[in-house]
Amino acid sequence: MNYRHAFHAGNFADVVKHLILSRIIHYLKRKDAAFRVLDTHAGVGLYDLQGEQSERSGEWLHGIGRLFDTALPPAAQALAQPYLDAVRAQNPDGVLRFYPGSPLIARTLMRQQDRLFALELHPQDAAALRENFAGDIQVRVTELDGWAALGTHLPPREKRGVVLIDPPFELKGDFSRLVAGLEKAVTRFPGGIYALWYPIKDSAEVDSFVRDLKSTRIGKILRAEVTVRPPSTPARLYGTGMIVINPPFTLEDELKILLPPLADLLGDAGRGRVLLEWLAKG
Repeated sequence: MNYRHAFHAGNFADVVKHLILSRIIHYLKRKDAAFRVLDTHAGVGLYDLQGEQSERSGEWLHGIGRLFDTALPPAAQALAQPYLDAVRAQNPDGVLRFYPGSPLIARTLMRQQDRLFALELHPQDAAALRENFAGDIQVRVTELDGWAALGTHLPPREKRGVVLIDPPFELKGDFSRLVAGLEKAVTRFPGGIYALWYPIKDSAEVDSFVRDLKSTRIGKILRAEVTVRPPSTPARLYGTGMIVINPPFTLEDELKILLPPLADLLGDAGRGRVLLEWLAKG
């Protein structure tokens, strides 16, 4: 994986991750009370798919490039629509060129009373993120290690919200740090929703991660995965996963509708697969 998210913006993993995030935010909006979105690894916020990094990888062509002008079955399309509207808002001429990252998607879906705290460690990306949200009083951008935010930025003043944890997984031990950081965060903000993204490259590593999550005392853990091809040697990204702590009660049923046709669309030669299961349901 490459830390600079522009290489991967709009790929199949982004599509799945951001669709799930949009459904969580949609649920939070059911109550009038304000909520906060805490994005621990926010990136720059907006990506030019014709830019050098995106063009070099071309990953978006197999992600948002497939979904942008393709209609899903009606029930799934309705669930995907808030996310697609957020993408289309950055492409008003109807031609896909710009892809909004998670902070911009969240901001597009938020209401006047809601707040976004966007954290980014890379200095250049943090500066670009700050510029993209310049003058927006509902957004605070901080150049900070997202891992640190799990302790210092919780609980939010609003006492409601979602924490999106989307690390680059470049360093050995990221999976273990994710579990440890999550346990600490849930202790500080037990009623929050946590959405944790992880790459599927090494099934043994993912299996170990899942076992570690099951061994925690966290009460409600929903696991959602989409794989788009079989594993290969040498290892390459073949799937994307999300762990949702304290998921909205609507989310499981929504993902049962949304993920299968999405896997069919994003999978290579019809080899997309979905895994949806509870790791803990206490």
